[in-house]
Amino acid sequence: MTNEALERATRLLDGVILADGHNDLPWELRQHGGPNPVEAAASLDLTVRQPALHTDFPKLADGKLGMQFWSVYVPCEFEGDSAVTAVLEQIEVVHQLAERYPDRLRLVTTADEAEAAFADGRIASLIGAEGGHSIAESLGVLRILRRVGVRYMTLTHNFNTTWADSGTDEPAHGGLTEFGREVVREMNKIGMMVDLSHVAPSTMRAAIEVSSAPVIFSHSSCIAVNDHPRNIPDDVLAKLPGNGGVAMITFVPAFVSPKVAAWDEQLKAAMAEAGRDYRNLTQRGQFVKEWDGPVKPKAGVEDVVAHIEHAREVAGIDHIGLGGDYDGVGTLPEGLEDTSKYPVLFAALLERGWSEDDCAKLAGKNTLRVLREVDGFAR
Repeated sequence: MTNEALERATRLLDGVILADGHNDLPWELRQHGGPNPVEAAASLDLTVRQPALHTDFPKLADGKLGMQFWSVYVPCEFEGDSAVTAVLEQIEVVHQLAERYPDRLRLVTTADEAEAAFADGRIASLIGAEGGHSIAESLGVLRILRRVGVRYMTLTHNFNTTWADSGTDEPAHGGLTEFGREVVREMNKIGMMVDLSHVAPSTMRAAIEVSSAPVIFSHSSCIAVNDHPRNIPDDVLAKLPGNGGVAMITFVPAFVSPKVAAWDEQLKAAMAEAGRDYRNLTQRGQFVKEWDGPVKPKAGVEDVVAHIEHAREVAGIDHIGLGGDYDGVGTLPEGLEDTSKYPVLFAALLERGWSEDDCAKLAGKNTLRVLREVDGFAR
C-alpha cells in the first residue's frame, strides 16, 4: 500500500461521514467497571490511548470515524426481566459516555442530526440493541427502547429467541414465528431498523418478506467468500436492492477468513468434547486461554476487501456499508487492528480502482440513506 493511497483515503474520510454499524465498547467498559453505568463509563479514560481497547478517542480520530452505532449488547444468559434490566443499563452507558465526553460524542437519532454532529466535529452516536431476547417478548419494551434512542435491534444473538431462529443455534421456528413477524412490523411502525446479523438465513428471508422498510446487517460478511453461519447467503444479498437495505461488512477474522474459520471449527469441536458451549462467549474466552490446540491463523485487509467486493457485485454499490465489531472480538485482521485503521481499508480499495464516490457510499452515504428511509416508513 502506497503512502499516496493512504493520504488520499484520509482526505476522503475528512470530507464524508464514515459510519460504522457495530462497536461493542459499552459492554467492554462494563467488563472493566461493572454493571453500574456511571462506573462503567468512568472506568477508563478514553481521551488517552488504551492498549486494552480497540476504541478510544485518539484511535477514533486517526480512523476518521464520523458516525457510530454503539452496541448495547446483552449476553443470551440474561433472560426475561434481567435482559431488560441489562439492556437499559447498557443504554445508559452510552448516554453517560456522551455526557462525559461532550466535545467528542453527540447522541443523535436521525440522519440530519448525524450530519450536523459531523459538521461540528463530533462523532454522531446512535444506539443498536444486539439480541431480541432483550425485549422479553414484549412489544411494549420494544417501543420503550425506541423511545430512549435505540435505532436498530438485532433479532437474535447466538441463541434462538422464542420467536426467531439464530444462525448459530438449531432451527426451531422455520425463521420467524407469527410473533416474530409482528415484531418486525412493529419495528417498521416505530422507525427501528431491523438488523439481520446473527440470524439464520430462514429468518433473514422471512424478515425481508415482512418488512416494508429497508433492513440492515450491522456486522456480517458473505457466505460465498467464507462459509460461516454468521455470513449472508448470495440470494439474501440479491434481495437488498428490492428492499433498499444495506449489508455492513464486518472485520471479524472467523467471518472473513476461511483459514480462521477452519481453526474456529476445531475450537468448537474441542469445546463440545469438553462439554462446553461454543455459543457462550464467556465460556469460549475461558476455554481458549486453556486450550492447547493449534495457533490461530491471522486474517488480513485483503480478506475484508474480498467480502466488500463480493457484496458490491451481488447487492450493488448502493447496498453495502461497514460494521467492524471493534471491542466485540479478541483480535482483528492485520492492518485493521483497531479503530484507527479505517483509512487503511479505503486506501486498499482506492488502489484496486474504486472511485471516491463509491468509497463514500460504502463509508456512510448508504447507511444514512437507510436511516432516512426507515424514518419515512414510521407512523
